[in-house]
Amino acid sequence: MSERVARAALSRLSEPGDVRLAALVAQLGATRVYELLRDEQDVAGVYTDVATRLRGLDPERDLEEADRAGIRLVCPEDAEWPVPVEDLGRTGPLAGRGGPPLGLWAKGPLRLDEACRAAAAVVGSRSATTYGASVASDIAAYLAEHGVSVVSGAAFGIDQAAHRGALAEKGPTVAVLACGVDRAYPSAHRNLLAYIADTGLVVSELPPGCAPTKLRFLSRNRLIAALSQGTVVVEAAARSGALSTANWASRLNRVLMGVPGPVTSAPSEGVHELIRNRGATLVTRGADVLELLSPSGSHLADVVRGPARPEDDLDDRQRQVLDAVPLLHAAGPDSITRAAGLARADVLAALTHLQVAGHVEHRDGLWRKRVEDVRP
Repeated sequence: MSERVARAALSRLSEPGDVRLAALVAQLGATRVYELLRDEQDVAGVYTDVATRLRGLDPERDLEEADRAGIRLVCPEDAEWPVPVEDLGRTGPLAGRGGPPLGLWAKGPLRLDEACRAAAAVVGSRSATTYGASVASDIAAYLAEHGVSVVSGAAFGIDQAAHRGALAEKGPTVAVLACGVDRAYPSAHRNLLAYIADTGLVVSELPPGCAPTKLRFLSRNRLIAALSQGTVVVEAAARSGALSTANWASRLNRVLMGVPGPVTSAPSEGVHELIRNRGATLVTRGADVLELLSPSGSHLADVVRGPARPEDDLDDRQRQVLDAVPLLHAAGPDSITRAAGLARADVLAALTHLQVAGHVEHRDGLWRKRVEDVRP
């Protein structure tokens, strides 16, 4: 039996994130583990429940049916295998789940390793606000425009907005499911998942046909974090499932980012806690995320500044004199000197510069601001 067939069988036998099974496979190989479990007997010589279940499986047929449906099983020996998921084998379990996947069932034209070479997870609340959905979509669109794959879970709310943002820019996006890749969950996202399968990738640890469960969602979250170089959490309440993905990102030493919301917003309480106490970096736009995920010194985000004003190029003394020049009634240099509190020579030099720069007008020995130069 090949490793691929053995992994197909074991993936149907066990739940995703089974730490003990993952450790055995890493130590002995999938084929040997499969054989040991298949032939396992109790003290009376009766096949155990695990052995009985394995003997009732037909992994070769599973692989053939998957292939006919355009689904492939990506295994560690494949060139397409995303090596970063191996980091899951170097972290302890969380909520009883952990370890690298036995294999990844994938549907879509993209190679899994290439899709995740530069990737960011964008996750958050299913009950997203308009604000959260808009920010998630904008961040995902910016990342996709710059060649970064957007990884998410295809759920309602933030996940959906993230996938749609990436697709709007015709960028790569990866949907990681807690069920078989042939199932649409939630069913309302059937068209979205079909489109992702046509243009990007739909991925799962679970074989085709498997249904989602709460435990499988928790296991799925570790994959979302492991397949990405960083995770952005956009809206997450204090007990949001998205915080599980954030926990895995931290454990895997991936970049963890959070988008702040209004301080009174319950859907953002979990994100604020990540920023305040758990090392998440505050981000507000795609440029912030791209800067954090890129090599040092590249893709630096522009510093946010207010609108430029004509007086920005003036030095402190020139601004002081400009402030002393009246708007409505022109004044002489002595009056301006007293108002500015500077030496007369300095005031005259500044007035000359301000006139050349177009900030003030000079007529009949008197000075006043130009009306066009006045700012609120």
